[in-house]
Amino acid sequence: MPQGRSASLPFDTPQSFIERIVYHVEKAIVGKRESIESAVVAFLCGGHILLEDVPGVGKTMLVRALAKTVGASFKRIQCTPDLLPSDVTGVSIYNQKTGQFEFRPGPVMANVVLADEMNRASPKTQSALLEAMEEKQLTVDGETYRLPEPFVLLATQNPIEHEGTFPLPEAQLDRFLLKIRLGYPEETHEVDMLGRLQDRHPLDEVKTVLLREEWASLQRDVRQVHVEDTLKQYIVRLLSATRAHPDVALGASPRASFALMRVAQAKAYCAGRGYVVPDDIKSMAVQTIAHRLVLHPDARYTGKTAEAVVKQLIASVPVPAVRAASGGSL
Repeated sequence: MPQGRSASLPFDTPQSFIERIVYHVEKAIVGKRESIESAVVAFLCGGHILLEDVPGVGKTMLVRALAKTVGASFKRIQCTPDLLPSDVTGVSIYNQKTGQFEFRPGPVMANVVLADEMNRASPKTQSALLEAMEEKQLTVDGETYRLPEPFVLLATQNPIEHEGTFPLPEAQLDRFLLKIRLGYPEETHEVDMLGRLQDRHPLDEVKTVLLREEWASLQRDVRQVHVEDTLKQYIVRLLSATRAHPDVALGASPRASFALMRVAQAKAYCAGRGYVVPDDIKSMAVQTIAHRLVLHPDARYTGKTAEAVVKQLIASVPVPAVRAASGGSL
């Protein structure tokens, strides 16, 4: 647990603490607990999220609510075809008074950045975010600037309307830790949502649960969660199976192996455990792996999906036995 948290916040375990984060986000996003928990897992890993869904289901609201609960600075980039890389990263401007160039940071200089409709930005602008996503830094006019810590990019895209869009390249998709879909709410949840929206904005009830420094401390805690060697081997076998699958033209990269191990650690941490179990890996595999796969055209034409391939591999790759005594509870 981060030092000093108990003095300011009434939580005894990571499990109850994270439950409070989910509770507050659910005040803005009704009936989507599983998607919210997945987003919290990504935040604990310091990983980026691709939110792909139809308009109006709460993608932007989810991002803003998460940023508010963790007390983070938040910036939004509305991606359009005419958006320039400098509009994202910032620009150096000559100051006549001092006779020097001064860097004016762009919206990417924040803890939580929303790239709304990222696939509408040109490939040149999309690539400007690659360095930020991977290296947590920017290079502008030969000068390197560190991004604030922690840093998480959340990008949205509409899977239905493709006119005027630029599909994200595989190299960029591979840098997203998770791909999350919200989907339409159930009728009872939608009625509840209308009641909440009748006289107030849903974000008004979302409270800050932890400080930015405590968020960074939680991320350090997650990295200490124990992963047995047999489970590391299981992750590698699962990812290797994607590369040999007959329907897959491009399998998951070694970066995906690391991503799956990290989200499994965060999943275990959310459950109050200091060690990973196979179910932590299996429960996060689809969201971690599927968006990194490229299927053969024949497989796509017959209606097969990357999600279905990953589910098939989860069912077919043998799960190792894990000693119950490994690690411990938090």
